[in-house]
Parts: sequence; structure tokens; C-alpha cells
Amino acid sequence: MLRLEGVSAGYGPAPVVQGVDLAVERGECVALLGPNGAGKSTLMSAITGTIEHRSGRIVFDGDDLALLPSHRIVARGVALVPEGRRVFAPLAVEDNLRLGAVRLRGGAAALAERFAFVYRFLPRLAERRTQAAGTLSGGEQQMLAIGRALMSAPRLLLLDEPFLGLAPLVVAEIRRTLERLRETGLTLLVVEQKLDIALPFASRAYVLIKGRIALHDSTERIAQREDLTNLYFALAAAHA
Repeated sequence: MLRLEGVSAGYGPAPVVQGVDLAVERGECVALLGPNGAGKSTLMSAITGTIEHRSGRIVFDGDDLALLPSHRIVARGVALVPEGRRVFAPLAVEDNLRLGAVRLRGGAAALAERFAFVYRFLPRLAERRTQAAGTLSGGEQQMLAIGRALMSAPRLLLLDEPFLGLAPLVVAEIRRTLERLRETGLTLLVVEQKLDIALPFASRAYVLIKGRIALHDSTERIAQREDLTNLYFALAAAHA
């Protein structure tokens, strides 16, 4: 469904990510791992068109996204749950969700269907629908960020550090929700730092170090590596 070929991207003349090749099959959950500063969020911005400096090919379901603006990428079926949630604090939960549907086609009927879909998978949002987003707990705000992305009816959901700063019980709840969404056929690309969260959840993983892919393998084989505890440090030293 998604294929990156030689993608380089950054915020100025020097690229943050360089020559990245990556693929995600339809219905798959793939993890993008790496320490802080590896370029994971930059790569998500390149895929979604929220940064301009890009080279290489970004192919989604046969369409090259590399030259498209972000709103047209959303309309193609790609949605991002950004790092840090970025909800609109003064607005009610339902209004935040409505903002995620600005590119949704089909009018009022399609909008009602998406609300029902989101509330089925994230029932706590239905309970809080009139509550200001800024008064939600951190876990509830993360659910809202996921729900807002789902309102665009995506086929590919990109999640940038969706478990960051959350309590273990909340992490488990959100993971269950994402697993249920995957069962509907939704394709997931999840950015994560912690191996213990990402490896049991995804089928394959890419490790990004200093803007380059340093390792790609099944999560099962990565989990069996003897140097797993020091994986990031060993790869970072090798690519220094």
C-alpha cells in the first residue's frame, strides 16, 4: 500500500532523513523505531506533505504522493495522528472530531457514519462529546487525536508516538483499540521508541538511526536478537 524509494527530507538545505526505503503492505502494522532525533517525525511529515523539501518517491496505492499538498494526501486516504496529540483545547470533543472530517466526501450521511464508527471504537469520546478537549486526561486526548484522524476515513493511519507519556493501563487500552481497527482492514505505520511496546504489536519493523534505515526485519526476529537491549546504541555507533 505504501512504498518509499530513496526519500530524503528536512527543514532546510541539509536533509534530516536520507535515502529511506520503506514498504507497508495492505492491512499490515509496521513499526518505525528509533531514538530521539533519528528523523522519525520528519519522515511522517514527508509522507503527509507537511514539509516541502522532499526528494525520492512516496507511492501510496499506486499514486505518487511526493508532489501533492497535504490536503490532497488526506483525500487519498492517508491520515496522521501527530506526536503530542495537538487537540484544539477550547473546542468540544465532537468539534475536534468534526475538524478531522473536512476532506470527507458524502455529505451529512457520511459524516454521521464516521461519528458512529469513531464512537464504536472509542466509546469514551462519545461519553465526553460535549466536554472541552483541554479538560480531558492525557489518555483521553490521545484517543481524541486518533478519533480525529479516523474521521477522514483513512486507509492508512500513521501514528507518531501514540503511547508517549501514557500510563501502562492506558497504553494497553489504546493498543487494543488499534488492534481492533487493524481487524477492519486499516493499515498502520506506528512510530515508537520503546521496543517492548512496538515489537509485540507490529509484524515488521524498521530502525531509523541518524536519518537512515539501519535495520529492517520481522519483529519476531528483532525480538530474538541477543543485542536487543543495546540495539539503538550499537546501531548508532555503527552509523556514526
